[in-house]
Parts: sequence; C-alpha cells; structure tokens
Amino acid sequence: MEQLMRDFFLFLSKNKTLTKLAKRYGLRFGASRFVAGETIERAVEVIKELNRKGLAVTIDYLGEFVDNEQEANEMANHSIEAIRAIGANQLNSQLSLKMTSMGLDISDELVMKNMRRILDEAKIHGVFVTIDMEDYSRCQKTIDIFKQLKKEYDNVGTVLQAYLYRTEKDIEDLNAYHPNLRLVKGAYKESPEVAFPDKKDVDENFKKIIKMHLLNGNYTAVATHDDAIIEYTKQLVKEHNIPNNQFEFQMLYGIRPERQEQLVREGYTMRVYVPYGTDWYGYFMRRLAERPANVAFVLKGIFKK
Repeated sequence: MEQLMRDFFLFLSKNKTLTKLAKRYGLRFGASRFVAGETIERAVEVIKELNRKGLAVTIDYLGEFVDNEQEANEMANHSIEAIRAIGANQLNSQLSLKMTSMGLDISDELVMKNMRRILDEAKIHGVFVTIDMEDYSRCQKTIDIFKQLKKEYDNVGTVLQAYLYRTEKDIEDLNAYHPNLRLVKGAYKESPEVAFPDKKDVDENFKKIIKMHLLNGNYTAVATHDDAIIEYTKQLVKEHNIPNNQFEFQMLYGIRPERQEQLVREGYTMRVYVPYGTDWYGYFMRRLAERPANVAFVLKGIFKK
C-alpha cells in the first residue's frame, strides 16, 4: 500500500496541467507546511525565525519543467535575488538550486552562463551554493558540470544519492576535488537497473558513503529524517574523532521540527532546506510520496477548512 501511494504521488508530481493549476491557486491544501511562501520577502521572515532557533538554512526557489531560455534566465535571476537577500539580511543561509531550472535540458552554454552569474554573486556575499541532484538520466551531466565549476569556484557543492549503485564510485571519483557534498537517500522513482530496490540496501549504502566521505576528510551534509542514520553518524564521528565542523545534519522545512531543534541543543549544525516560490506543486507531491504521515497531515488540514 505504501509503495502504491508513493508511486501515485510521484506520478502526480510530473503532471504539467496540475502544476499550472497549483500556480494559479496558491499555497493551499497544506503545502504551506513544507513551502516557506511564494515570495523572497516571506522566505526571509521564515529564515530569520529559524536562525533565531539556532538553525542554519539552505534556500531554494522552486521551479519545474523549465524548457526555454527566457525561463531559465528568470530562474537564475531569482537565485541572484535570494543571494542578495541573504547578504542584506545577514542570514545564516546557503542557496540550493536545480540544474534543470538553470537550463540543463536546453544547452550546456546556457546552464554554465547562469551558474557563473549565480556563483559570482554568491562569492560577493559569501554564500555557498549546492547543486541539487535530480533523476538518474541527469546524474552524470550534473557531476560533469560540478567538476568544471569546482575548478573555478570554492563556494559550490553538490548532492549524491544513496539509492544509486554508482554513488560509491562517484564518492571515490570526486574525492580529488575535496568536495562539500550533501548525501541523501534519493527521492525519484528509478529502475532497479540503476538503483537499489530495497530500503535496507539503500540504508546500508547510505551508511557506507557517509563513512567514506567523512574518512576522506571532506565536509559532509547528512540529509535525513531517519533516526537510525543520525545515530550512526553520531557514533561514527565519535569513534574517529571527526570534529563537529566537518559535518552537519540537514532536514526539510516542516518535517520533524522538534528533532531539528534537539540536534541544535546537542551541539550539532542542523541545516533546514527551505523552498519558496509559486511553482511548489511538484516539490509538494514528492514530499507526500516520501512519508504517508504527510498525507494524513494534509487531509486533516483540508477537512478543517
């Protein structure tokens, strides 16, 4: 049943008609639990509140199905606006973005031009930028772009997904770049030809890549809501005397906020992934796909209205 629900919401996340409708009708039906708002001004208020609680942030302007140059340039402009807002408000925040929203599916020249614009602005304001990983078909291209940008900029990292067979090799391959990586389980529907189909294998691979990357001496963001993975990381760093400034935990805005604050009290860096913007529908559907508890929360919210 859980897998059926997951597949259903992942299917809905790719529906362009529903995406357009969602843009028109705004953040209703519980989406505001997971999305900070539609404007940068609203997102800044949310980040200030999180910072007051000792939480670090990474902000992401949401965008799906970017298929023309003008839209890609507009998405890059929104990222630059977010960087300036971080600087102007002295927020403890980084920036996350997707390569497809910068023009990955349109042309290499376009995506590199937009990324350089963003990273130049981020350098001025001291903002770190993480390139999100998307589905398997775009994985190699994203890594290639990251490698190129890492030769030119210090303030850029990317994401690797534990459910892909290739990730262990990618960790080895990227070690030469001393990368700051966010490690995640992975949230896209992938074929068993490229991804572990069983959760227990994904979890084991997740632990393996966390250990590899930390013991390579590289900065590691462990992005998970899973207590078993959090406890594994705590034990690992204790065992190997890895300092707290070499890693952090990351969670999504709106999911397990009490646990997030608890990790701060325990002395760990805890970063919250805060999305905002009008194009929230696909992101919201993927959050519902991940945890059935999220669906129950949303239904409760709808029937209260």
